[in-house]
Amino acid sequence: MAGYRKLSRTSDQRKALIRNQVTALIHNGKIVTTEAKAKEIRKVAEGLIALAVRERDNFEMVTVTAKVARKDKDGKRVKEVVDGKKVTVYDEVQKEVKKDNASRLHARRQMLKVLYPVKSVPAEASGKKKNTKEVDLVAKLFDEIAPKYANRNGGYTRIVKIGQRKGDAAMEVLLELV
Repeated sequence: MAGYRKLSRTSDQRKALIRNQVTALIHNGKIVTTEAKAKEIRKVAEGLIALAVRERDNFEMVTVTAKVARKDKDGKRVKEVVDGKKVTVYDEVQKEVKKDNASRLHARRQMLKVLYPVKSVPAEASGKKKNTKEVDLVAKLFDEIAPKYANRNGGYTRIVKIGQRKGDAAMEVLLELV
């Protein structure tokens, strides 16, 4: 017997479907799908969450000195004339930055192999490409989801049966983060 469900798809279609559904689950917190798909998605999603829980505190805070362009009241860069050329004026700023340790960096890259990039569109700017923002799902996993499940040993998702779909009578379920 196979270790996974084929879902009547070729391998590349199946992998894309699972990646897409896992991304939607982590972004939205719940999805509605068929029972067979939900059981496959659950395996991947719980693996990602377990990885995030294991590596959530594996970083160190580092103070970094950065050169930042000085800006005027309109938000434009301030320029000075030096030797007949206009040169941008820079200020040095101290910043606290999270530096991932090696295993957390590896976990982050493993998650990025599965998760698709997601863009969010604010409600007031719907239909406009200009105001879209990239959502960092890996940061969401580490910062929001992992602390929630820190003292839980697995079982991060729940499958609730909704009923049969009208078109083909397939069992529909709600897959949600607990």
